[in-house]
This record gives sequence, structure tokens and C-alpha cells, in this order.
Amino acid sequence: MPRLIAVSILLACALAWPLAAAQSPAAQAPAAQAPAAPKPPAVVIPPGHATIVLWPDGAPGSEARRGEPEQIDGETVLNVHNPSIIAFLPAKAVATGVAIVMAPGGGHRSLWIMHEGVNPALALNEKGIAVFVLKNRLQSSGYSFDVEGLADMQRAIRTVRSRAAEWGVDPARIGAAGFSAGGELAALASYKEPVLTNAKDPIDMQSSRPDFQALIYPAIPADMKPTKDSPPAFLACGFGDRQNISEGLPNLYLLFKQAGVKTDLHVYAGAGHGFGIRDTDKTPAAGWPARFREWLDDQGFLGKK
Repeated sequence: MPRLIAVSILLACALAWPLAAAQSPAAQAPAAQAPAAPKPPAVVIPPGHATIVLWPDGAPGSEARRGEPEQIDGETVLNVHNPSIIAFLPAKAVATGVAIVMAPGGGHRSLWIMHEGVNPALALNEKGIAVFVLKNRLQSSGYSFDVEGLADMQRAIRTVRSRAAEWGVDPARIGAAGFSAGGELAALASYKEPVLTNAKDPIDMQSSRPDFQALIYPAIPADMKPTKDSPPAFLACGFGDRQNISEGLPNLYLLFKQAGVKTDLHVYAGAGHGFGIRDTDKTPAAGWPARFREWLDDQGFLGKK
């Protein structure tokens, strides 16, 4: 009889254990992780570079949100509702009259504004090229990259054209440049019809078509089909980038060539995605601004017009 009681007790414990385990905190599904804490701000805009709001009364569709502050997370900018450009003008002694509207990347979620904005702008200023770094609206804030994001890029190009004389820029030598997701915006501006325009706005009367395009490891629009009228293109990426870029960009080069569009292609063997311009990068990929200036010269953009 005692042996039967002992077996019964052991059996009861065995049956009760799964229920107890299921009810214990350790056995429950892990709780959802809390969002990562924002990184300390590391966005540094050197003094003397003005920020120009693209629509002073609020961007179309974002008028009610233009007062919301932007957010900085490490080297990235988020929560853009009042799109703008930051002007980086070269010294008059070296100015060429060429200008670029430059869109940083960030997967349409944020803007990596230092190594894909400020740093390239300063490097190109030394080569006599004016750069206007774009802070465009993002999908992470409820916008569409090919609607509001594209509208911001087009408005930026128009704004630079409208103030070309003030900034020492030739209105016929204004290009669009971009990195990763920003490269997609630059590419879209080269062939998409203008969006969200206002015929009564003198800025919107300017052309939004870039005179050339510089696509640095870009996300390539699925419907991009160069024609003989496409702006000439400078293309650069890393051999180690993901396949849709490291192979997609050479394929895009072939489409430009077949259309008769003068195009440079640079694939850097030692680079992957996101090289941009960093002080710590001493690889050949860091030399793309020099190759870009050479291409501009070869295409006649640096000569007198």
C-alpha cells in the first residue's frame, strides 16, 4: 500500500508539472523587445551652410505637420515633414557653375545625412561643385517615396534653378544625385513627370528635370528604361553589394549604352553597400568624387557654356 501511495504521488507531480511550467514566467513566450534607444546625435552641419525650406507654407499634403520637429538618431535624420535643402557652396575662386541636389539614403526610413550628405558635399565643394543636401519626407512617417519623396526632389531642383544667379549656378548644369534609396529619388527625377505642382507658384514654373544624374549604389526603379533623351549618368557601386545593385547597376549601364546615353560605370572591388564618404575610408571607393568630376569635365559640364 505505501508503494501505491508513492507511485500515485509521483504520477500526480508528473501530471501537474507541465501546467506549472506553462504558467511560470520562464516558460511563457518571450516578451516583445522594447525599441532600441536612440543613438546620441552625431549630425554636425558646419556653420555657414543655410537651410532652405522647400515650401515655406508647408509641403503639399503636409501643411498641418510642418511644425513637427525632425528627429536625430546617431547620424540619421527622421520625422521629416517640412522638406528642405542644406546649401553647400564652393569658394568663388574654384566654382564651376555646376550644382547637384543630393539625396542621402536610408531605406526610405531615415536619412544618413553625414556620409551620404554632408561629407560628399564638402568633398565636391573642393572640386568647385555646389551641393544642396536634400531632407525629404520618408515612408517611415507615412509618405510614399515615389509621390511625396519624388515631389521633394523635384521641388529642390526647381528651387536651385530659381535661385541659380544668387548661388552662382548655371541653371543648365544642375544634376540630381543620390545614394541607395536617395539614388532611387534621383533616378525617378530623371524620367518621371512632375508631381504636386502649383502653376501659380513661380518656383514650380521651373523645370524639375536634372541635366545629369549621379547614382551611387542606388535602389534602381523597376520601370526605369533609359531613352536617348535621358540625362547622362554617372554610376558607382561596390562589388560586394547585394545582387540587385552590384549586378543591377551594370545592367542599367547597358540600357543607357543601348539608348545612346553617355554613361560612366565604376564597380569598386573592395567595397560593399553604403561607402559614401567617410574620413576613415582610405579605399579606392573613397575616390569616386574625383572620378565624378572627371566625368563631368569629359561631358562638358565644367566648360564655359
